[in-house]
Amino acid sequence: MASALRLESVALTLLREPGPLLPQIRTALAAEGEPLRWAITAAEITAQGSQLRIEAMVIRR
Repeated sequence: MASALRLESVALTLLREPGPLLPQIRTALAAEGEPLRWAITAAEITAQGSQLRIEAMVIRR
């Protein structure tokens, strides 16, 4: 029997590290599932550094 796939909406906050941004986003989203689409919906500079809000639709198995 095949496992069910679920489509879910997720939102996460990413504390940006130095270096290329795309691999950081892909790594953060991979922990949530397989992303179908994603967007940066907010960016903020805080005492800890640059924070990005990422909203995505992911497939969870």
